[in-house]
Amino acid sequence: MKVAIIYNKDIQGVINTFGMQNKEFYNELTVKKVAKSLEKAGHNVAILDGNKQIIDRLENFMPRVMEGEQMGMVFNMAYGIQGESRYTHIPSMLEMLGLPYVGSSPSGHTLALDKVLTKIIWKNNNLPTPEFWVFNSPEEDLSKVKYPVIVKPKMESVSFGLKVVYNDNDLREAIQFVLKEFDQQAMVEQFIRGREFCVGLLGNSPIETFPILEIDLDGNPDAIQTVEDKQGKPKEKVCPANIPPALADKMQSISKEAFKSLNLRDFSRVDIRLDEDNNIYLLEINSMASLGETGSYLTAAKVTGYNFESLTNKMLDVASVRYFSNTMMIKLPEEGKKGKMSQSARMLTFIKARQQQTEKFLKTLVNTNSHLRNVEGVNHCSEVISAELSHLGFTHEIYPQLEVGNIMYFTNSFEKEIDYLILLPLDNRIKLAQHENFKEHEQYLEGTGIWENKGGIAILLSALQALRFIRGLKKLKIGILLTTDSIIDGRYSKSIIQQKAELAKKIIALSGSSKNGGLILSRSGSALYNFETKLIKKNISQNVSITAMNFNKTLATITDISRNDSENVIAPYNVQFKSNIFKVHAYGSAGISVRYNSKETLELIEQKIKKIISQQKRNKIFQVQFEGGQKRPAMEQTEKINDFYKSIQAITKQIDVRISKEHRWSSSDICHISKDQPKIDGLGPVGEFLLSDNERIIRHSLIERSLLVALILSSVK
Repeated sequence: MKVAIIYNKDIQGVINTFGMQNKEFYNELTVKKVAKSLEKAGHNVAILDGNKQIIDRLENFMPRVMEGEQMGMVFNMAYGIQGESRYTHIPSMLEMLGLPYVGSSPSGHTLALDKVLTKIIWKNNNLPTPEFWVFNSPEEDLSKVKYPVIVKPKMESVSFGLKVVYNDNDLREAIQFVLKEFDQQAMVEQFIRGREFCVGLLGNSPIETFPILEIDLDGNPDAIQTVEDKQGKPKEKVCPANIPPALADKMQSISKEAFKSLNLRDFSRVDIRLDEDNNIYLLEINSMASLGETGSYLTAAKVTGYNFESLTNKMLDVASVRYFSNTMMIKLPEEGKKGKMSQSARMLTFIKARQQQTEKFLKTLVNTNSHLRNVEGVNHCSEVISAELSHLGFTHEIYPQLEVGNIMYFTNSFEKEIDYLILLPLDNRIKLAQHENFKEHEQYLEGTGIWENKGGIAILLSALQALRFIRGLKKLKIGILLTTDSIIDGRYSKSIIQQKAELAKKIIALSGSSKNGGLILSRSGSALYNFETKLIKKNISQNVSITAMNFNKTLATITDISRNDSENVIAPYNVQFKSNIFKVHAYGSAGISVRYNSKETLELIEQKIKKIISQQKRNKIFQVQFEGGQKRPAMEQTEKINDFYKSIQAITKQIDVRISKEHRWSSSDICHISKDQPKIDGLGPVGEFLLSDNERIIRHSLIERSLLVALILSSVK
């Protein structure tokens, strides 16, 4: 399952800083520990910052589900950035977006965070809670207050602003502090002398209660636990608490009723005070109980029998049950036993840990201009890749080229036959003047070639490193072919591609994937033609117009062949026509590009074009010339390709990565390979061309696709 962990890090990621500012944040190490626990259970996890960019981040990581896909979940650890009822902000947005999440609803958080509303509801449900008063000013009448009392901000948690007072003067001072510091009403609650306890709750139906935990107040009935205690040196915790079983049962029962009365969900922690006569008083309930290592909730969960991994996965599971009415329980290691992560989980952890190095390598490639004719730049890219592959045990062959960069073949096997041939084109059509260097955004990476080919190279190297990490690389026989003439249809590499492909069980290419995760199962073939016309009968100026008219009419007639044909495209390019009616001169030329999807279709198109041209050749006013033909055959979707796709689809379901079938109109190196061989393209990063000549990829897709490629390579039979 895809799981997005949302927490708050960048509190400046708002339009304006306004209202109450949050003082409660998760430690990043705890967030990463939750992620690791969920990954170990087989989930595809991303950690996202819950500021104003969160919608885009979520949409990139878990886009709209397609038919048959499993919906992802959000593990909400965001306390909010600013304003009232901050706990509600992310859940409200998730409900608007249609994304299920772990934790209480916006209404539940609102009630639990508002201490006054909480106590009113508890009193209406005959649940025991101390008497209380609410103040908007220190000048209000205090005559009804019964001392001692504890003063709290109305809508804060983690013991922020707590103070016990015994007289009017101190109370007025405490009220003034709350109003000024927290910009909210002050709740004044009867202080209960005695002992303090916590009850952890997990689940919905049924609700599981953890053993009662006592905060050790050193026997002082007037002591409390302040925020300074929690953030500095927390007080000792005793769990299970040393109280009679009947009293423990009663505390647990009251806690569950308190939880249900506020319509909370999935998990929470109830704080209780026990007076000197063993009377139970509900103080408050935390609808986002902390998973911090020293926190009461985790401490009690461990006594129950959960470790950190099993607890976080159980929290995810109870939310899944609530949404989907079923569950795929993950069997986690028992407490005290060393759990062994699956190979995919180990590789994912490795790939994520190396993400910075992968992006640094990608930056080097993108910042090197590899225009087709920039031989120095193309060869530099080859050298950078060669250095990385040599560290992984690959040897290489060089096919020298003078007009374009050198073609290189790498392999980690001494045998001729290989499991996989991987095609990596290096060249592109962007000259230095239009070249865009690597640019880093929070969610995207941009730069020339980053989507079309260079992102795929980075993914391959990341996948190979992950395979070596789990000691699986040596078991595979892999060939990697770097080509440098893809833009000119593989003029020099065609025979090498075909030769190496014949020795491979399967062939993959890592062109960029479309936004819906498209894997390319078919590509159009390419054919290029050149059409020229020249005026030869120059006795009258009118012949200039006739030549121009016939040139344009011929181009239009040829282009019209593909009208209403969704399978083929004919388009003119580089059209030029020069004429002069005074000197009686006319000359026109045009390239004609044909994209077709089968050999038979191209033959039919050529017949129609030649028929049109032959009619023009009979004209004695102008002369025509037509030449050209196929540059690359079409990559047709075959049964073997479909079977290959199904095997990849089975892998993606295990790691929850989206793929779909795609036909791409452009041709590529993979088109030169025999239709009888299983092959697939589009395993590169998810991204797109921008309106300019620039390209961008979704940053997280580098991780997902690296894992996918690693699993594809390791699944060879």
